[in-house]
Amino acid sequence: MIRAEEVYNIGRIGKTHGVKGEVTMQFTDDVFDAVDADFLVLEVDGILVPFFIEEYRMRSDSVAIMKFCDVDTQERASELTGCGVFFPRSVADEVEQPSLAALVGYAITDAATHKSVGSIAAIDQQTANTLFVLDDGRLIPAVAHLIEHIDAKRQTIEMNIPDGLLEI
Repeated sequence: MIRAEEVYNIGRIGKTHGVKGEVTMQFTDDVFDAVDADFLVLEVDGILVPFFIEEYRMRSDSVAIMKFCDVDTQERASELTGCGVFFPRSVADEVEQPSLAALVGYAITDAATHKSVGSIAAIDQQTANTLFVLDDGRLIPAVAHLIEHIDAKRQTIEMNIPDGLLEI
């Protein structure tokens, strides 16, 4: 059984495409294209289920046409519409630089004090500056010059947090 902490969200299945079981997939992270992934995990009726990739092609910078093994009809493909798409963290760890989406759930520590700051609950990319949204709602700029070290195995990030930032 796949546990939620073993995967992270990279998108959502859109509508069916054609009659041979293809679907559109809107993605926010193209990690599936950057590493050799055999499968993606879909959330079907609240359960995380692996679906092996037969083939895919990019339609745009944020949409792919996806064909999963054993999904051969438009009817079967339509059952997948609206499902969340997740990527296994163990496979994502093979990427040299993890994507922002992969960092959700990581714990942040202050490099100066070595104290825990909190965990990343979400990534806010709606403004010019990308932000880590902590589990308590505080915001930290997700900029490279503040990040000292990312440990994918321990799911931690050590950051140089400017004085007073967390009191805002």
